Amino acid sequence: MWKSIASNFLTLFILLLIAAGALVGWGQSQYSKTGPLDDAICVRVPLGGSMALVSRELEAKGAVSNGRIFRIGADYADKSQKLKAGSFLVPAGASMEEIVDIVTRGGQNTCGTEVVYRIGVTSRRAVVRELDPSTNAYVETANYTPGVDEVPAEYLEARDDRDVRYRVTVAEGATSWQIVDSLRALDVLEGEIDATPAEGSLAPDSYEVVPGAQREELIARMTAAQERILAEAWENRDPDVPLKSPEEALVLASIIEKETGIAEERRQVASVFTNRLRQGIKLQTDPAVIYGITRGEGVLGRGLRQSELRRETPFNTYVIPALPPTPIANPGRLSIEAALNPDETPFIFFVADGTGGHAFAVTIQEHNENVAKWRKIEAERNANN
Repeated sequence: MWKSIASNFLTLFILLLIAAGALVGWGQSQYSKTGPLDDAICVRVPLGGSMALVSRELEAKGAVSNGRIFRIGADYADKSQKLKAGSFLVPAGASMEEIVDIVTRGGQNTCGTEVVYRIGVTSRRAVVRELDPSTNAYVETANYTPGVDEVPAEYLEARDDRDVRYRVTVAEGATSWQIVDSLRALDVLEGEIDATPAEGSLAPDSYEVVPGAQREELIARMTAAQERILAEAWENRDPDVPLKSPEEALVLASIIEKETGIAEERRQVASVFTNRLRQGIKLQTDPAVIYGITRGEGVLGRGLRQSELRRETPFNTYVIPALPPTPIANPGRLSIEAALNPDETPFIFFVADGTGGHAFAVTIQEHNENVAKWRKIEAERNANN
């Protein structure tokens, strides 16, 4: 009898083990298989939130089929205590395992509201935008000029939300004065900027910031980034470029930046100035003359006068047979690399071609023909305005 009982108990135990193993295997498959989401969603994890709270929200939004399995899987992966506060994008079909990784990985938020401060060459704007998870594209909800326009309600609401991300984006070709002037108008930043950094020393890029960040710290990040970019480009330069130092490269790069905004043209434009430097021909670039007038403080807002083109100044490249003494803006990486690795071309001239690009020429006759075409295009545009 006891033998029969023991045999039955052993059988039952084995069956329970098999059932438990099957249950674990099923749970693991549920945890790692493609999730039920048809469209991406945003999931907000509040500060001090728990995996139980997150699992309930995910169940309510149809992102997970079983919140208990989600929590057990997070526990088993030792990630339950690693939850990060913020707003995160959960893509369509994400498994529970992938979602756990998303909400515990850390780093910047990938969803929700973002405020972008755009520092451009001619203006500055603050844009409030919201990520639409269904399209993974941002939808603008408000924009204004800091320090000029009335602050919109959407921006004030964003300032009260701890999950909102902030980003400062600096355009290639903005001057140091423009950047400093814009940063001083941003109320999300704090502290003074003691002096305007040297022209060309700030790297145009997109920088994530947090409320209360010091303006000088952001300037230091921009400076360090530009130093790295310039050092790397100088290390990989064409040894035949007629530039004696990284500083000269930065000057030429700033001229290239102001002459064209088309990435594909930068090395061609660089080749024109390189050929002129090699042959001792004056650079004759309007942006340098303009910088000599404005010193980078705002936009000239009119055409150059003949008297300004004839006046001898350190930045008048129609008069001086060399590079200007300093950069005329803050060039981006592509323009710095173009200055140090220009295309090999015979071009000496270029002029706008009416499409946003330029027409290049080797001889003065070809150049004059291109100029005549451009003036005709200008006249037609003026007549239609």
